[in-house]
Amino acid sequence: GAGKFFCFGCGYSARVFAGRLASRGFAVAGTCRTEEGAERLKAAGIEPFIFAGDKPLEDPGTALEGTTHLLVSTPPAEAGDPVLAAHRGLLAALAPEIRWAAYLSTTGVYGDRKGEWVTEETPLDPNATRSDRRASAEREWQALARESGLPLHIFRLAGIYGPGRNQLKSVADGTAKRIVKEGQIFSRIHVEDIANVLEASMARPRPGAIYNVCDDEPAPAPVVVAYAAELLGRAAPPEIPFEEAALSPMARSFYMASRRVSNARIHDELGVRLAYPSYREGLTALLKTL
Repeated sequence: GAGKFFCFGCGYSARVFAGRLASRGFAVAGTCRTEEGAERLKAAGIEPFIFAGDKPLEDPGTALEGTTHLLVSTPPAEAGDPVLAAHRGLLAALAPEIRWAAYLSTTGVYGDRKGEWVTEETPLDPNATRSDRRASAEREWQALARESGLPLHIFRLAGIYGPGRNQLKSVADGTAKRIVKEGQIFSRIHVEDIANVLEASMARPRPGAIYNVCDDEPAPAPVVVAYAAELLGRAAPPEIPFEEAALSPMARSFYMASRRVSNARIHDELGVRLAYPSYREGLTALLKTL
């Protein structure tokens, strides 16, 4: 067979990638937190295992046996990375058999850059606690890779959208807000393009590499919402000044950081051609999924 793919945290993005590998002949397995989640994974052709911060794999040796490709998509906890907390020793022992390992991080680790461009070489400055945890989880995985030879690649993902999770849906169901903050700019990435980047890296492994995963065109959030409304033939929701917007602390922290994320490395080094180079192509294609 092609190999065995194991994913910690087989959620929205990881499931798309796992599905692609299954169609290429990989054995695919992944973790979720609940029995309902396990049923969903099984229905998608993914062998399910229960794993949560307080619940290590029941029989980790059996679950991870034969793994050739590893993806980690679980969010870090206050105490650090839950996968390493539970199974660091076993992963170190398995490292020589693993051909490619990926840790999914976030572009949040760059913090607020006042709209300036960031590359993979930009020093990290995570300002939100959530992103700070991501930065320390990256360091934990890098330490394991140094000690064990795990062929680790880090992918810093921008805001993820795709079927069932996009501005067309929020405009259509009336929950979309057009929050305007001077100079505010975000990068985003379609879930299928995350899978494109991961597949390209698997084909050209470079252990130790870090990749920004975003599309070619950073844009202000209200512009994207207005475009979604236009595609649906609706009036755009009214603009709300950031200062007046009722936002959760998480949403507020999201608006406090402005940066343009460069994706030159995925193009130049991995030869990635994005299916959706900007939100326009992405949202236009997603019209069919509503």
